[in-house]
Amino acid sequence: MPQTNDLTYTPAVLLLEDGTVFHGKAAGKIGTTTGEICFNTGMTGYQEIFTDPSYFGQLLVATNAHIGNYGAKKEEVESKAIKIAGLICKNFTVPFSRHQADFSIQDYFEEEQIVGISDVDTRAIVRHIRSKGAMNAIISSEITDIETLQDQLNRVPSMAGLELASKVSAQEAYTAGDPSAPYKVAALDFGIKQNILDCLTARGCFVKVFPAKTPPEELKAFGPDGYFLSNGPGDPAAMDYAIHTAKAILKEDKPLFGICLGHQLLALAMDIPTFKMHHGHRGINHPVKNVITGHCEITSQNHGFGVDPNAVRARADEVEITHVNLNDDSIEGIRVKNKKAFSVQYHPESSPGPHDARYLFDQFIHLMQ
Repeated sequence: MPQTNDLTYTPAVLLLEDGTVFHGKAAGKIGTTTGEICFNTGMTGYQEIFTDPSYFGQLLVATNAHIGNYGAKKEEVESKAIKIAGLICKNFTVPFSRHQADFSIQDYFEEEQIVGISDVDTRAIVRHIRSKGAMNAIISSEITDIETLQDQLNRVPSMAGLELASKVSAQEAYTAGDPSAPYKVAALDFGIKQNILDCLTARGCFVKVFPAKTPPEELKAFGPDGYFLSNGPGDPAAMDYAIHTAKAILKEDKPLFGICLGHQLLALAMDIPTFKMHHGHRGINHPVKNVITGHCEITSQNHGFGVDPNAVRARADEVEITHVNLNDDSIEGIRVKNKKAFSVQYHPESSPGPHDARYLFDQFIHLMQ
């Protein structure tokens, strides 16, 4: 199929909540989209990032210079559809170099109805976010009047206090893996990634994935050997239903593993508050120290909320810190003492990212043994 990068030039505008404006070129669908702006420093894996449900409601700034250069492949997804609200990049590269790719990024975005902007100074945008913090923004390739865009942007709710997990969760329970596998895991879907399920099933788990608001009694009826709290978007403090379920699981005292949003929910179930970070952690090269073993690992991360470090340390009698971020000393992992419950803030399943932390799935299996 012939490839060309000569898209019809359509101007596009990126307007930030604080009034900062960037002018560029339309990418993907012609339209308007809003969300909280964030950036990811990963140099590869853009398709997995686009389809990660944890990005729901967010405009993604890609710091890598070329997005689209190796095309898109139907199988390389973490959910059934693109979850980012929009894309901001330097080069939206339509011709792709990989023979195995199914389509170009332009075709992919048009099919998924995703609006983006390219040919902007992403370095300047990232520096601005790092300085001023995360904020709402709007991208438009159909409206260029700044006052009109500002009026629309003013109506976008803040990510703080926003419950989004139920919007990306499965509507009905489903299963993954072999029903005769040695371990049964009940997974609460707050925006679960496919590679998490792959890591569990590869280790002998039959997983039943439940909708976010499933009551504890229904999870227990499955007769699981362990429970899993998934990643997902939004403010964990707004998820009273999930905190209640996590508390019920802790009382049952079966193995419990949480990742990302699941980590924050475990903390909240232990009455440890969470907070909105200045600009979050998103990338595939974040150094984390396992304080139990003393070993360090390079991790994949995607979160805009964190666990209150002082509150965790104040609960040292009940909660143990297992992992810390070596960039800013934020809490990256906890374990509930006298329980079989633990969690990490980062993504041991990677996809994209290094596999340094996949031993955590083995630890979960060991607890179920």
